[in-house]
Amino acid sequence: MLVLAILARLLTPKDFGIVSAAMVVVRLSEVFAQIGIGPAIVQRQDLKTVHLRTGFTISCLSGLSLTGLISLLAPQISVFFHMEELIPVIRGVSLVFLFQGISLVAESLLQRELQFRWLAIIQSLSYAVGYGIVGISLAFLGFGVWSLVIAYLSQMAFKSIFLLKVKPHPKRLALERRAIAELMYFGGGFTLARIGNAIAGQGDYLVVGRWLGANALGLYSRAYQLMTIPAMLFAKILDTVLFPAMAQIQTQPERLRVAYRRGVALIALVVLPSSAVAYVLSPELIIVVFGPKWLEVVMPFKIFAIAMLFRTSYKMSDSLARATGAVYKRAWRQGVYAVLVLGGAWIGQFWGISGVAFGVFGAIMVNFILMAHLSLVELSVSWRDFFIAHISAIPLTLIVLSEVYIVTTALRNFAMPAIIILIVSIVIITLTMALLLRFASKIALGEAGIWMFQTLLGYVKKRRTSSTSRVNG
Repeated sequence: MLVLAILARLLTPKDFGIVSAAMVVVRLSEVFAQIGIGPAIVQRQDLKTVHLRTGFTISCLSGLSLTGLISLLAPQISVFFHMEELIPVIRGVSLVFLFQGISLVAESLLQRELQFRWLAIIQSLSYAVGYGIVGISLAFLGFGVWSLVIAYLSQMAFKSIFLLKVKPHPKRLALERRAIAELMYFGGGFTLARIGNAIAGQGDYLVVGRWLGANALGLYSRAYQLMTIPAMLFAKILDTVLFPAMAQIQTQPERLRVAYRRGVALIALVVLPSSAVAYVLSPELIIVVFGPKWLEVVMPFKIFAIAMLFRTSYKMSDSLARATGAVYKRAWRQGVYAVLVLGGAWIGQFWGISGVAFGVFGAIMVNFILMAHLSLVELSVSWRDFFIAHISAIPLTLIVLSEVYIVTTALRNFAMPAIIILIVSIVIITLTMALLLRFASKIALGEAGIWMFQTLLGYVKKRRTSSTSRVNG
């Protein structure tokens, strides 16, 4: 968040818009670069060396091919977006497929082996180097849009190096026919779903960039990015932790049901109060994070704040579908979602970026229902149980919403600076949470929240005991 705040003050909405347009192309192309190889390696129970060699070869070849193809098509893409300055930017970011291709198998193996600590360290270090050091330094030096391009490439290059160092694997090239077929069966369904998911994830950016321009896309992309921070954090946890864990118990329905219900309840408990706070404090958040020149982001961000739970919660169903192999059932739902995002964004663009946000909100709601239905059918869980899992988050949400609304209204009446309003609100919320945990944890957190809190306490105590033993030993 700090890196984003610094870059937002050094660069313009147009800079972010140009890079966002280029990233639309990258995100849509990533589906074909990976061809579902990574999830197939994670999910396959009988994984052999030939699968690793074949997967590595396919990912490298597809990465190389896409880099060349996108570079050739850069002029046509810039014409579509009406952004002539997009040509060199697209050619620059297309190099990312080379880095992703050589490290895909290593990353998938770490996920398969539940090496979450290493994955988190690698992700954090590569981002810190790419954006925290390279990106900010270049932005200070006046590189403009290229500071974002080079920061992104630096992040992905360092990530690939770290992954290959931490998880070496056979790199001898091979294309064994049976291994290709075995990887592609699961990977094919996964790729179909990812095509829909990629279009859904980038369709609104495509519409805004094409019909509203680079400046509008820069503003819209920041609003969407803030909304997706909780979703991205949970998605990362679900992809790296829950998906592999669910894949290992895919033949144990009762354990899957417990994991799913608990996951849904925990997401609601964290995200629903957060979305309420984000909605009320949206003007202050935008000013503090991005600066006063980004105030046009406030209204679309408010719309996305309401959508935060639905955007985050469907990730749980997504992980379950992939873990249980229901990738083709997932695929058509993602196709519907993609069509709704494109349609909603196109209709909404007549009312500017706020209209686009509202159209996308409708698509997110429908996708939430479709993916929940898939999970409930797969696990034989009722809609009643599904909604009950969300109820435990309501008391905490109402408490937080009430006090934040009262505090912010009072402070705004006294014309307090945005940073003061934000700090005071956070302090009050923190104190409230501490009191609730101490005196009313069952009401505030519910069964799933108490389980999470006790699990975290147990983990901390275990780490402390382990550290003490090492020191004494």
